[in-house]
Amino acid sequence: MMTSINTPLAIKAHDLSKQYEQIFAVNQLNLEIKAGQFYGLLGPNGAGKTTTIHMLTTMTVATSGEAWIAGQNIIEDPVAIRGMVGLVFQDSALDRTMSIDENLQFAAALYNLSPQQANSRIDELLAVFGLQEQRNKKLITLSGGQRRAVDIARGVLHQPKVLFLDEPTIGLDLPNRRAIWRFVDKLRREEGMTIFLTTHYLEEAANCDHVDFIQQGKLEQGGSPANLTLALAEYIVEIDTDEPSNITKQLSPLFGQPIQEEQQLSFKITASDVDLSALQKKLGDKVSSMQWRRPNLNDVYLWRFCAPDIAGEKA
Repeated sequence: MMTSINTPLAIKAHDLSKQYEQIFAVNQLNLEIKAGQFYGLLGPNGAGKTTTIHMLTTMTVATSGEAWIAGQNIIEDPVAIRGMVGLVFQDSALDRTMSIDENLQFAAALYNLSPQQANSRIDELLAVFGLQEQRNKKLITLSGGQRRAVDIARGVLHQPKVLFLDEPTIGLDLPNRRAIWRFVDKLRREEGMTIFLTTHYLEEAANCDHVDFIQQGKLEQGGSPANLTLALAEYIVEIDTDEPSNITKQLSPLFGQPIQEEQQLSFKITASDVDLSALQKKLGDKVSSMQWRRPNLNDVYLWRFCAPDIAGEKA
């Protein structure tokens, strides 16, 4: 078994698998993530995203395969790996009966930070989130957004090389989500931290350098969000109609099969010279509304996972 690899990669995985009895939660995963990259792993619930993070952070042992963090094999020295990574769980790892300071001081002790180092770093992180005055308040008295900010502060307290964010903003309102992403951007710019993200809010992954998709434990290669959306279509046309079958029959020879959700049809328009205004006039009173827009990552996801039986429709 290799002990290290001479590479600028922050994360490397080779045929990494996790099996429970006859079921593979993750099946022969291969990854190469560069240092400083913002990487997104996207997929439905139960696809294997969290299991992947747990293996890479040594929280669970892989059934087979190998992986490295910053060149260090995750199996051979798990203690060293835990010092290199930060992890923000889906569910908070904080003790709500303790204060912000008590939670962060406890985490600092686990990472062998001196009292001076711990206080300096805690001061810095709380200032970013405007929580200096709440430092001695118990977590149970804080809002959900404030508690999530402390979770993230805990994850980056020791300035890890790689930060794993597993659904970091789930359940938060938009202002709190934005505050967290501003902080993550700051970490990347100022500390060169590599970010590994899983999220259900696909718009949050739009700023990733690279995203991949995982489905039933198998990785599907992706690309940059911009390239993926460009490859999918020029436009997405959304049509509300009481005659979805008739509209599908009329338009599918031109644009391919749509995704149908109740009375709404979504078509991919791959050509740049389609006269959408003329199309709207042609359909006339067969449609109650029609709009077109540029595609996004949600559309890439929908066509990959929600239209699997449409021949030739994978982006």
